[in-house]
Amino acid sequence: MNLTPSRTAVIAVHMQHDIVTPEGAFGGFFAAQAAERDVIGQTGKLLDAARGAGATVVYTRVAWQPGYPDLVANSPLLAMVAQAQCLVEGSDKAEIVPQLTPQDGDVVLTHQRIGGFSASPLDVILRSRGIDTVLFTGVATNASVEGTARQASDLGYRTIIVTDACSAADPGAHDAAIASLGLLGEITTTAEAVEALAGAA
Repeated sequence: MNLTPSRTAVIAVHMQHDIVTPEGAFGGFFAAQAAERDVIGQTGKLLDAARGAGATVVYTRVAWQPGYPDLVANSPLLAMVAQAQCLVEGSDKAEIVPQLTPQDGDVVLTHQRIGGFSASPLDVILRSRGIDTVLFTGVATNASVEGTARQASDLGYRTIIVTDACSAADPGAHDAAIASLGLLGEITTTAEAVEALAGAA
C-alpha cells in the first residue's frame, strides 16, 4: 500500500469513555470487543505513525448539550443516548480515552449524527489541508465507522478501513461491515498502514 502523508488523514472514530470503556453507557455493547481486539492500542500505534510521517490525525466524537436540545433522536441508536443520559458535552465520559489523548496539531471534531461528515465541517477541514486519502479506526465498525466511511467514499476520498483497529458489538457485525465496506474502499491492517506511513516518511 502506498500513502502520501501530506494528503492522508487517519480518522479515529468515537474513542470516548461512554463508548469503548466498560463503565461507559454503551460499554455493555462495545467495550468487550474493543478490548479483545485491542482497538485502543492498535489505534494508538497508527496515530503515532501518522504524526511521525506528517499525516493529519483527526478524532471524531459525538456529544450533545445538557438536556439534549441538539439531539434529533430519529433512530434507535440515537434514542438510546437520551435514555442513557450519556455523551453530554463537558462530561468526562464524553471525552477521548486518555490512552489516545489528542496532541498539538491534531483535529478534534464534535458532531451529532452517526456519520462524521453530516452537518459537520469535516469535509471542509480535510479539503483545506489537501487531503484526499482517509484511514478509519474506531467503534463501531457497523455504525459510525461504516457510516462515515461510506460518506467519505461518496465524497470522492480514497477510503481505507483499518480492520484490526475497529470493532463492533460482536465479531459477526464487524465482519459483515468489513465485507460491505470492501466494495467501497480498501481494507488493510494496522501493521500494513504503519509500514506504508513509515516508508513514505
